[in-house]
Amino acid sequence: MGSIGVPGIHYNLKGTGRMFIRNGPPIELKPHTLIVVPPHSPFRIETAPAPGHTSTLRSVEGRLHATTTGMLRRVVAGDTVPEILLICGFFNAIYGSSTDLFATLGGPIVEQFDETDRLEATLRTALAELVEQEIGCGAMSAALLKQVIVMILRRSLTSVNLWVERFAMLSDPQIARAFAEMALHPGADHTVLSLAQSACLSRSAFMARFSALVGQPPMVILRDLRMRQAARQLNAHQMSVDQIAHAAGYDSRSSFVRAFRKIFDCEPTEYRERAAAGQSSAAICLVD
Repeated sequence: MGSIGVPGIHYNLKGTGRMFIRNGPPIELKPHTLIVVPPHSPFRIETAPAPGHTSTLRSVEGRLHATTTGMLRRVVAGDTVPEILLICGFFNAIYGSSTDLFATLGGPIVEQFDETDRLEATLRTALAELVEQEIGCGAMSAALLKQVIVMILRRSLTSVNLWVERFAMLSDPQIARAFAEMALHPGADHTVLSLAQSACLSRSAFMARFSALVGQPPMVILRDLRMRQAARQLNAHQMSVDQIAHAAGYDSRSSFVRAFRKIFDCEPTEYRERAAAGQSSAAICLVD
């Protein structure tokens, strides 16, 4: 599917497969998997024949153009019973008067829900409203999709994934501005003073407000962001350890290795070997 200038939401109703966003690694699709795709991100969905079948993979390419609110499209790959079925949509989510929650999303949000979350029922109801095209269907479907976004935000209170930090900051726009600088450019030469200046606060006020909101000092959070970036790059196997250390803002490999070992309790090379063997944890707890 070609890209569009707003984020997309994709919920897997049944079947298994994989989604590839841009040139990123495959994302496993299982029932109740929800993925939010960043704006301007082409993607593709793949599924293979059932075990024992010899039929070739069928595919269809859909290129997205300008969309109209309430427009409904059905895209089908192949001419047999679908092996995977998803509800997909595109949306804007505005916080306050101007803050677009997902406009600067650098990577996909991937969360696994289940039947008890009732997310599927809400999405099916929204889809039915669009299909039936009765009076007020646009307002009804929009209200239902708002419920879905709220459920995603609530998930941010318990999820261990990196995307959740952007929502924890919403209650303090000045701290959110400084955190955005850290999250978007973790390898930059940040200091407490430079971050305080980006928040338009004094050094002491910034330290107090950041620590109270996030629960940890800014430089600890910056270190964790750098290590998460390093872990993703190690998993990708496209950069050397020295290159990853430099991208994380470290002048020497030894200082990077010490910081990495403190977080993951192993050397970067060992972490990469575990990832290659499929033994690295999908969820990593970051500690002091």
